[in-house]
Amino acid sequence: MNLNANSLIVLDFETTGLSPNSGDRAIEIGAVRIENGEVVDTFQALMNPGRRISSFIEQYTGITNDMLVSAPSCEEVMAQFADFIGDSNLLAHNASFDKKFLDAELSRISRDYSGQFACSLLVSRRINQQAPSHRLGSLVDYKGIASDGDFHRALFDAQMTAKLWLCMLDDIGEQISEPDVTFKLVQKIAKTAKKDINKLLSQW
Repeated sequence: MNLNANSLIVLDFETTGLSPNSGDRAIEIGAVRIENGEVVDTFQALMNPGRRISSFIEQYTGITNDMLVSAPSCEEVMAQFADFIGDSNLLAHNASFDKKFLDAELSRISRDYSGQFACSLLVSRRINQQAPSHRLGSLVDYKGIASDGDFHRALFDAQMTAKLWLCMLDDIGEQISEPDVTFKLVQKIAKTAKKDINKLLSQW
């Protein structure tokens, strides 16, 4: 497993609702593999949750019931995605949401993963304290990252999260005068109070 924060898999789920504990399922997975700061592979698939999705989710994501009718099952897609993950560390924007769906869907097929999660939302709240919002689209605008696509589709959101992440790693690297930011450090940043971030980075 690579211990640098610039080598991991960035993932994003679109789902039928907010919680697998309430019976919600994944309907799309998108992911990009980053190695040494470069995107080297992608994964994207719609998946049929076994029931119709609401009109709200259709409008929010642009994913329609017609698109899902012919999609492979969640079980088939998640088996492929588990192979894609391998032993890589993982990243998502608002990772608690994506992690609970990843855990729930993989548990259905008795699969697991060995990597650890980082959350770009939590790291951004500490690194980009002047940002007006920490929603993905707002941060992309705030950091001046070029974007040409539709948010709330899984692969595009994963691609934008990857760009934002690499931008934040550059910012962190400048503060610690070290180009290789470790995964351990970004996890530490996410758990540190905002007022203590400068002290943490100055002592790292």
